[in-house]
Amino acid sequence: MIAEDGGKRLEPSQTTIDGIPTKRKSTLLVLLFWLLALALLYTLYFAKSLLMPLVVALLFALLLSPLVAIMKRLYIPRTLSAILIICAIGGPFTLLAIELAEPAHKWAKQLPELSERLTDQLDDLTGTAAPVRVQATAQQEDSGGFAFFGLFNKKEVKATPSAPVQSSTGDGESVGERVKQGGMELMVAILAATPVVIAQLITCVILILFLLIFGPRLFNAYIYIFVTPDFREQRLELVGAIQHELSRYIVTVSFINACLGLTTGLALWLVGVEDALLWGVLVGLLNFAPYVGPIFGMAMLCLAGLAQYGPVLLAALPVMVYFSINLIEAQFVTPLVLGRNMRLNPLILIVWLFIWGWLWGAVGVLIAVPLLVCIKLAFSKLQISERWVRLIETRA
Repeated sequence: MIAEDGGKRLEPSQTTIDGIPTKRKSTLLVLLFWLLALALLYTLYFAKSLLMPLVVALLFALLLSPLVAIMKRLYIPRTLSAILIICAIGGPFTLLAIELAEPAHKWAKQLPELSERLTDQLDDLTGTAAPVRVQATAQQEDSGGFAFFGLFNKKEVKATPSAPVQSSTGDGESVGERVKQGGMELMVAILAATPVVIAQLITCVILILFLLIFGPRLFNAYIYIFVTPDFREQRLELVGAIQHELSRYIVTVSFINACLGLTTGLALWLVGVEDALLWGVLVGLLNFAPYVGPIFGMAMLCLAGLAQYGPVLLAALPVMVYFSINLIEAQFVTPLVLGRNMRLNPLILIVWLFIWGWLWGAVGVLIAVPLLVCIKLAFSKLQISERWVRLIETRA
């Protein structure tokens, strides 16, 4: 298409919109998009203490609002129904937490002992490997070989039977000491973060309660005040569809993960693994994070096997039991139950998990998949960015 401007013929690449060339304007829009994306990431990262409870509460409110609506039809007030639902959901989890408090406390007390044992084993391994490296260096120097930039010379102290060599890091700390220090730092970080986690949990529960009571009325007021009549029905259908699909996804995945935890716990109990219920609950919770959660679950069960059986082949039994059950669940059960509507590309999903894990830590990893499902459903219903939706749904 050729446009005319003041008698001059313009090429298609020189066509102007509001006095700005089309090509330049598209470039400015792309730059503006990336600047907005970076600003959004910056806001999500530095305002996570404020936004994290709000986003979690919104997801739970979307999930539980249909139950409140059903109870309202039975002439139960919203306030009472919201409190009953939260108590019905939180009660079993509270009882389960009380039941698991003793084994969790026992393992917390065993962590320093396990760290000490691992430290001793690492020191033994590095202590036996270091004299071999020193002897090889001495043979190279005696045979006239070159010293690597003068770092190894004949003045270096040789290893003797009376003075064993201990492998160390650049600042003189042994590998075992570094492992012990890292374990202590992890425990201190967990203890320091506990009050913050409890405060955020209480805040989240309060927000869920207020969203269930006052959220629907506020949303209806927003629709009728800010949205034009032509788009009101579309917005209501969009929220209803997201609510239905999100509820279906969370309920289905929760049921699958609960069955996975129960099956794993029962199998571990049958083979004689200690605290099988604790490990079953933990692997069920970790399975809400695809790909990443099972890896942490296997590492955790590997540690449990080493603690119970020692460094023998039998220590791999808990990991093999969990891996077998998780393989069946991931390859057959979950794809069959969820179906095509919840299809997500594995590469995009793992990158999405890493991003939210970097932004909000463990909570970000747990809510990453429901957020991606909500975004995909919103784009599909609004018929925007259809190419991105197809890309997200691409399977190998």
